[in-house]
Amino acid sequence: MDFIDNLKEKKTKSWYRFSVAAFYFVQGLVFASWASRIPDIKGALGLNEAQLGGVLFSIPVGELATMVLAGWLVSRFGSRGMLMLGALFYSLTLVLLGVAPTVWYLSAALVFFGIAGNLCNIAVNTQAVGVERLYGGSIMASFHGVWSLAGFIGGLLSTLMVTVNVTPFFHFCLIFLIVLTVVLGLNGSLLPRDERKRNAEQPGGKQRISFRPDRYVVILGLMAFGSMVCEGTMFDWSSVYFEEVIAPSKSLVRLGYMAAMFSMAGGRFIADRLITRFGVNSILKVCGTLISCGLLLATIFPYLLTATLGFFLVGLGVSAIVPITYSLAGKSKMLPGVAIAAVSTIGFLGFLLGPPIIGFVGHALSLRWSLGLISIMGMFIVALSSVRRE
Repeated sequence: MDFIDNLKEKKTKSWYRFSVAAFYFVQGLVFASWASRIPDIKGALGLNEAQLGGVLFSIPVGELATMVLAGWLVSRFGSRGMLMLGALFYSLTLVLLGVAPTVWYLSAALVFFGIAGNLCNIAVNTQAVGVERLYGGSIMASFHGVWSLAGFIGGLLSTLMVTVNVTPFFHFCLIFLIVLTVVLGLNGSLLPRDERKRNAEQPGGKQRISFRPDRYVVILGLMAFGSMVCEGTMFDWSSVYFEEVIAPSKSLVRLGYMAAMFSMAGGRFIADRLITRFGVNSILKVCGTLISCGLLLATIFPYLLTATLGFFLVGLGVSAIVPITYSLAGKSKMLPGVAIAAVSTIGFLGFLLGPPIIGFVGHALSLRWSLGLISIMGMFIVALSSVRRE
């Protein structure tokens, strides 16, 4: 009896899917809670665009500094334990962000926020690869859809919190309690162990952990890079763009962010069926085209309706790219945790470079110019999809 049959005897595959999805949800909720309160924290500390860009640099610094370590921890000790530990660490650092008194404190807290988020990301995606194997088909995008749905709900919750004048600290304490409940309630319902690759085994059954990605994994990482530049733009700058360029009423400042989160979630829930019907390459090309068109629409025509529609298209475009790259990486010749860590390392350079560059270019020229330049990433993804070969 193999690994899959053993799991099926212990619990139904739908229960594993639900449990992993719940951890995607709380991870998305934590990040969205931070992202949607950026304008409030920016105003409280009196930051300009360049200063905010420098502060946002701290998150990917924390992620990249521990990417290899996180991949090793997940491969060595298992994604189940690392996911529970990471989820608690992630939500706890969120609380620390809510009481940031200075720029230096905020930057330091964001480094730890990035470290915790990175550990969660690799662990939960490794769990998802295992559940996808149970199903024998594409379901990765739906997991990321849950993450995006959490982003949309997090945006709504943040809007409510701002409306009733709840400070970021008390808002983030509520999120921590939600995460704690999920960890305590579902810690025994995750996959007990991860997939082992035969070509990664040494004599005695030990796993040989190699961190050198091959050409195939590098290409996946570069596609994730292009997508994460655009996704990070939506998270970190969509509300700021609306506030400073579109200039709607205060209640509509987060409209672009929410439009992107809504379409990203919706796109991920239908992506698995579209991938099955039309193939991976076709979906990647359509997604890249949507990203470019959406950013150009929002920046060439900076009005409430067109900018909202543009960000909606961007969210739809980025919806399937990262799930596809993680799913393909998890099925590559490398160990799932290590392969996902390799793709994440390259991909998260997008979060490292994108938001700060937008801030610096926006300060020197304008936010319209900086967001318009990011539209190049969509065509970059289209080009890479044509050369992807395992």
